[in-house]
Order: sequence, then C-alpha cells, then structure tokens
Amino acid sequence: MNVRRSLLGLTFCTCYLASHLTNKYVLSVLKFTYPTLFQGSDVLIWLPASALFVGIIYAGSKALSRLAVPVFFILHNVAEVLTCGYQKCVWKEKTSLSKICSALFLLAAAGCLPFQDSQFDPDGYFWALIHIFCVGSYKILRKSRKPTVLSDIDQQYLNYIFSMVLLAFASHPTG
Repeated sequence: MNVRRSLLGLTFCTCYLASHLTNKYVLSVLKFTYPTLFQGSDVLIWLPASALFVGIIYAGSKALSRLAVPVFFILHNVAEVLTCGYQKCVWKEKTSLSKICSALFLLAAAGCLPFQDSQFDPDGYFWALIHIFCVGSYKILRKSRKPTVLSDIDQQYLNYIFSMVLLAFASHPTG
C-alpha cells in the first residue's frame, strides 16, 4: 500500500513537472506570444455551441437509456430535417427536391414511430426531442459560424473540455 501511494505521488509529480516544462518550451523556445485575451474572445463566441454539445450528450444519453437503439437512431436523424428546413427557409439556399422529399419521409417515419413503438416511453421521447433540438441547433450554429479563427479541432477540444467540466459538476446533483 505504501509503495502504491509513493508511485501515485511520483506519477503526479512527473506529470506536473512535464506539463510545466512543456509550457515553458512553448512560451520560450517556440515564441508563443499570442495574447490569451484574444484567444478567450473566440472561445466565448463558441460557448453556445459547447452548451448545445453538452445538451447533445446529456439528452442523448437519457433518451438512449429509455428507447431502443433503432428508435433512437431514427429520431436522431430527424435533426437533418431541422438543418434542411433552416437552410431552405432562413438561408434561402437552393435545396434539391430529392433532399426535401427525403426530409419529409424521415419526418413522417419519426412521427409515426411513437404509435408503432411497443415499448413506448414518454420520457424517452421527451429526451429524444431535446436531443434532436440540440443536434439540429448545433449543426446550424456550426455552419453559420464557419469562417472562424477556431479550427475544427479547436472547436471539438473546447466542446470536450466544456462538457467534461459541466457534466462533472452536474453528475452529483442530477444522479
């Protein structure tokens, strides 16, 4: 037991030292002098998308725990109907007839699904609706903010960090 604690402490110290040495290398040798104030403004602009990402994770997990996997996937794909409708109605983009028909068939299939589901769970469908809204809104927001300073990897990194922190703090009160 004592050796295990010592090994854990040594691992922590090694990681702590390695992170500081890496930080020093990036700041000194690589001359990384981009002010963090300006980095933060881009991060703040991306926070609504990160909040939607957390909604995708949380609502999707709740819905998936209550619905069958095929039902969840059918409902998950309805988010494409939201993005297609937004592109057509708000952005006035030309949308092919086949894409519109596909979206309408998908919407009709998802609309009929609760009536044919032998294991119907209203809470599962409620969480699926929230999940659909979050996925669709995230896709719309991501397309509308394409010319951004943050790369796709930076956006995903921020999403993961934001979701990890928010879900860690929310895990205890929400069960």
